Amino acid sequence: MQVALKELGYDVYDFMENYTYLGKEWMKIFKYDVTTEDFRRIFENVDAVTDGPACYFWDEIHKAFPDAKIILTTRDEESWLRSWDNQLTTNSQPMLRLLRVMSPTLFRLNAFAKLISQIMGSKLEEHWFKPNTYNKLLARMSFRRHNDHVLLNAPKDKLLVYNVKEGWEPLCKFLGVDVPSRPFSNRNVRGNIIEEMMV
Repeated sequence: MQVALKELGYDVYDFMENYTYLGKEWMKIFKYDVTTEDFRRIFENVDAVTDGPACYFWDEIHKAFPDAKIILTTRDEESWLRSWDNQLTTNSQPMLRLLRVMSPTLFRLNAFAKLISQIMGSKLEEHWFKPNTYNKLLARMSFRRHNDHVLLNAPKDKLLVYNVKEGWEPLCKFLGVDVPSRPFSNRNVRGNIIEEMMV
């Protein structure tokens, strides 16, 4: 989704941008009460936000930007869970474990990601000699809760329920922009974002 929005000319903050540019702000949000004005201030120069942690605070962000449009990306629960499993398996590689201990940058990034997993409702448990684990039932419940919360509470005139397999047409129509001539981008397929980041 981030890649598609960027290709359409939007300035997008995905997971890495939120961590890199707003990590300290998010740590405050995780620990303390924040106001609508706080969200307005941190995202005032951003066109769109995608992925965690922003997706879990979509309603608060929308209060700060009531004219903003909301895109709920959908997929079936099983493929989402397989993607999450694949991402965690890749993240369990011995070299990455070692780097997270030796690199202060990766240590902080990992701590940030673990906090997001707690917000998601399923605490990530890291292990040295076996794959990372989490409670799959709680993850499934979080997936359902998030989708239901958006569907029940997002203003219908500002909401697009969208599967990236639908391509450019419904997305561009919703955003009121021209359809690009190039094919729709596919990134982070089956949760391979860690592999992409390590290349």
